[in-house]
Amino acid sequence: MPWLLLFLSAVSLPGAPGFAKRTEMIPMRDGIKLHTEIYTPEGAARPLPLLLQRTPYGLPHDKDGLNPQLTGAMAELAGDGYIFVFQDIRGKYLSEGEFVMIRPPRTDPKGVDESTDCADTIEWLLKNAAGHNGRVGMLGVSYLGWTTVMAALDPHPALKATAPMAPPDDMYLGDDFHHNGAFRLQYGFEYVARLETAKDNRPFDFGRRDTFDWYLKAGSLANIARDWFGKRYPTWNDFVAHPDFDAFWKARKVSPYARQVKVPMLHVAGWWDQEDFYGPMTIYKAFEPHDSRGLNFLVVGPWNHGGWMRGDGDSLGPVRFGSKTAEYFRAQVLAPWFRYWLKDEGKLELPEALTFRTGSNTWQRYNSWPPRDSAAKALFLQAGGVASFEQPGEAAGSDAFLSDPAHPVPYRVRPILPVYGEGSTWGQWLTDDQRHLHGRPDVASWESAPLEEDLTLSGQVTARLFVSTTGSDADWVVKLIDVYSETHEEKTMRGYQLMVANDVFRGRYRNSFEKPEPMKPNQVTPISVNLHTQDYTFRKGHRLMVQIHSTWFPLIDRNPQKYIPNIFQAKESDFQTATHRVYREARYPSRLELQVR
Repeated sequence: MPWLLLFLSAVSLPGAPGFAKRTEMIPMRDGIKLHTEIYTPEGAARPLPLLLQRTPYGLPHDKDGLNPQLTGAMAELAGDGYIFVFQDIRGKYLSEGEFVMIRPPRTDPKGVDESTDCADTIEWLLKNAAGHNGRVGMLGVSYLGWTTVMAALDPHPALKATAPMAPPDDMYLGDDFHHNGAFRLQYGFEYVARLETAKDNRPFDFGRRDTFDWYLKAGSLANIARDWFGKRYPTWNDFVAHPDFDAFWKARKVSPYARQVKVPMLHVAGWWDQEDFYGPMTIYKAFEPHDSRGLNFLVVGPWNHGGWMRGDGDSLGPVRFGSKTAEYFRAQVLAPWFRYWLKDEGKLELPEALTFRTGSNTWQRYNSWPPRDSAAKALFLQAGGVASFEQPGEAAGSDAFLSDPAHPVPYRVRPILPVYGEGSTWGQWLTDDQRHLHGRPDVASWESAPLEEDLTLSGQVTARLFVSTTGSDADWVVKLIDVYSETHEEKTMRGYQLMVANDVFRGRYRNSFEKPEPMKPNQVTPISVNLHTQDYTFRKGHRLMVQIHSTWFPLIDRNPQKYIPNIFQAKESDFQTATHRVYREARYPSRLELQVR
């Protein structure tokens, strides 16, 4: 049987043109063939651009055997008229070859990577797909956003516009699997179990609805490797073999390869992206110094991971935004973007950075991000659980809390459902009410007086802390929270505690992510935690709150709080309780540094 598979069908889609579907096995330069589906609109009056998407998650089909994105996430684009191309990347589903998670860019000019696979695909399409105008666009969310960035690093000449949405930049410093050296247990475990245990991406079966107790009983990361994964799954083995920010992780970091903006790039991110917020912001920033032609753009909205490509975007969890932000993005930003670059239609009226400011619920236009004209303001931690813009006095002072790995702080109200599977609410946990943690003895909180006027945060948020621990390692979870007023117009939101910015930092990496060091017991230690950027208005009458704690389970694996060179090899006997302390005095002014307008 010849390698070329061909299947043609014509099906009409409601509200969109009918499509002829063609399935191909497209050969790469090393002979590997990639499963590809091509959807060509019927009756097109002129040649159309190609829109390409490359995925490790398989090509979904509706009851008619067509990709449902054509009437869903890409309905606006389908109405405009494009030839759509969807492809399984190497080693996934019906494509040949070996799958490598976040395959590094090739170092051998004769080698292959996602960039060469994309270029080979485009070259084949130009020669074999009928009815195109010679221009190709590329888009995708998450891993698909990453394959889009990879294609843009060394683009085929026909690639004329890209929209990388929520691509990961760094799986160690800030995206899916680690944040500042702290391992993201629930996501890392379930992602590997889903993506690498089979080609069909089956979710892991916990046998229960609440995963909190399952992860706690599973014990240390060493136990999980022994009891569930063994040495069968390459990505988990990589976690174990590379606990620090070494050459393995650096090779998979995107931003160092951002040396030139060769094609237009529309970077898209969501303020409450539970998986990849660090990535798109970091990649956009990395390309900026090399953007001599004005091709690098950023859009950030009030969305979770990929939320701009589904639904209307008028709310996330209980938080309402006053307009249909996702519909606006798809119709007024994404569709005009590809029309302009691929069809020479309309004007490009985008600013350098377009962001949605939650709180005032308005779209903002900037000529850079973060805005250059934002002012610095520090929110200091004070005695009595007070947060204030006044500097602390000379008197010595600190606040202490006990951290017990055997009784970790849950990262959300239980039951904590699996990331994947029926009923999962993983996509909205960043907008969960934080009142379930306020007042716990293992959570420290500081709260401001009610604001006398609106306060708008536009730019960077950084925690500058002075801390100590009775152990020799510790995690530091830091959150900036908007405490809604008790007279809020929505009764259900009165007193609500909404996370505006947050992250976790593993103390051993305070001086270097490459070379970890134990923390010295009971010694005051400075730690900086990047809480990233935000565009947010705290309304008059609201309060600002800072929360700090040390476990965030099972989102983050439990730190033994005893320095172990490789936490993935820690034994149950290594885990110990510890008292953590946050200092708040003139010598040690723990604070959050904000950029405000």
